[in-house]
Amino acid sequence: MTERRYNLKDNQVRAFNKMIRISHQKLGLVCDTVRGLPVGRAVDVLKFSKKRVAGEVLKTLMSAVANAEHNQKLSADSLYVKEIWCGKALTMKRIMPGPKGSAKPILKPFSNLTIVLESGEAKSAKPKAEKPKAAAKKETKVKK
Repeated sequence: MTERRYNLKDNQVRAFNKMIRISHQKLGLVCDTVRGLPVGRAVDVLKFSKKRVAGEVLKTLMSAVANAEHNQKLSADSLYVKEIWCGKALTMKRIMPGPKGSAKPILKPFSNLTIVLESGEAKSAKPKAEKPKAAAKKETKVKK
């Protein structure tokens, strides 16, 4: 396969969403829920998520799917979320008046979101090691 711009392969597409009005930590929680999922499953997870930012992630995901269908002629059924990450953008700084003439800062963070989709089978993550089951409790004899 030949490499394209931004180190993407021919069967990969990406989409950006910049300046989302939420902290990158909250956005990261939603990103973790859809990482590695097929697109159909990821859409379902985002539609029924209770997080406010899930709508922005869904919008970006649908944009990436449209990019795949239009620009690369890839089937939407064969796509999965290969990479999804978020980062910090600017932070608006505001001031809240405080007692005795003081001021307290209010920080309003923004985030950027990037989604990379790939055509093919989703590679399942390594199975997590099972926790050892609790050892059977040994009965102790009580001397009377």
